[in-house]
Amino acid sequence: MEHKLLIDGKWVSTASTGPVLNKYTGETIATLPIARPEDVDRAIEAAHKAAPVIASMPAHQRGRLLARASELLAARKEELARTIAAEAGKALKFARIEADRAVSTFAVASEEAKRIHGETIPLDGVPAGEGYFGFWLRRPVGVVTAIAPFNFPLNLVAHKVAPAIAAGNAIVLKPAAWTPIASVILCEVLAEAGAPPGVINLIHGSGAKLGPQLVSDPRVAKVTFTGSKEVGRDILARRCAVGAFYNSGQVCISVQRIYCDCRIVEPFVEKLLAATRTMVVGDPLDEKVDVGPMIDVKEAQRIDGWVAEARAAGARVLEGGRREGAVYWPTVITDATPGMRVVRDEAFAPVAVVMEFDEFEEGLRQADDTEYGLQAAVFTRDIDRILLAIKKLNFGGVIVNDTPSFRCDHMPYGGNRQSGLGREGVRFAIEEMTNIQMVAIRAGG
Repeated sequence: MEHKLLIDGKWVSTASTGPVLNKYTGETIATLPIARPEDVDRAIEAAHKAAPVIASMPAHQRGRLLARASELLAARKEELARTIAAEAGKALKFARIEADRAVSTFAVASEEAKRIHGETIPLDGVPAGEGYFGFWLRRPVGVVTAIAPFNFPLNLVAHKVAPAIAAGNAIVLKPAAWTPIASVILCEVLAEAGAPPGVINLIHGSGAKLGPQLVSDPRVAKVTFTGSKEVGRDILARRCAVGAFYNSGQVCISVQRIYCDCRIVEPFVEKLLAATRTMVVGDPLDEKVDVGPMIDVKEAQRIDGWVAEARAAGARVLEGGRREGAVYWPTVITDATPGMRVVRDEAFAPVAVVMEFDEFEEGLRQADDTEYGLQAAVFTRDIDRILLAIKKLNFGGVIVNDTPSFRCDHMPYGGNRQSGLGREGVRFAIEEMTNIQMVAIRAGG
């Protein structure tokens, strides 16, 4: 199947196309046009022109648009789930959960669109404010560039697009080059739901090639990006450069590390291994499969190299540690050290490393000894330990008695340190995608 770009309400092609692969079989399941710089410019201009249109749309109409999109997504849930399973290699049972979550995300956004409000300010709290009435309100920022990752090709896109529309912004969306089809379906749904032309624009292509233009164009007011810290730093640098030089400067959650009490580590590892061995590996479109392929053979080769490094340095690979094409078997490692890449860096792969500690506070210190800080989890019935973990763990979220993979789509979600800036979760993303406007009225003036 051949897909197209969406620019200013029209589906368009380009001279160059690229394949989308089934990550398990390697077969081509679709082709898509590759955007050129002029296509990106047209998409940004379309969003720039549409921004005042969506900003002036009454909140109840934006809410109705998003509610209709939620209904249309629900009607295509199975199609979306099978698309995610094929293009992302995600097991179908989990792809269905992602499709359900996207439906919910748009439903929540439809309600939050009607709750964007400001606040009065008691200006007479200081002498200079006597006789003034003050309040602030939220205004849409304008054009939002949304750059999405491959691991949740539908719901992470929903978490960027739905709040942007709820807040009254126009969007230029670039999904991951590996997993664009779910975004195509989402854009079809939004068009059918009644989004004005130019409010949602979809481009395809390499992030390395299109990203600089997408984030540095002065018409772009906000960038919402999920991906590596290296790319995030590059975006930050490019935005700062625009801020400095534009107008001649006259104007910027999976489990990987498990820290276990040494007194229970042996039975814990036994149970972990037993659970790992029940995982079915294979074609993600098979209903029985738990673990499908990684997004690309090179990614599987990368983690295979990391595990081999750890093994050579003394770590024990108790389960897994093998690769077949893009498939990497669930892997459990013990006896690792903090300097190993499987501990120090984000594996983004089916690898769990079990580390030991003697004292609970030491375990917290080890867990917090990282440059990242998205979500952490602690399992304990001791309320004092729970409170200590909340205090000591510098993470955007601390989950108690569940894994750090836990997320409800309306809660604030985002990281500290090198794990990001700002927060998702529809209400909180809306705050990120609006600006505060202060108003002061002098009485009798």
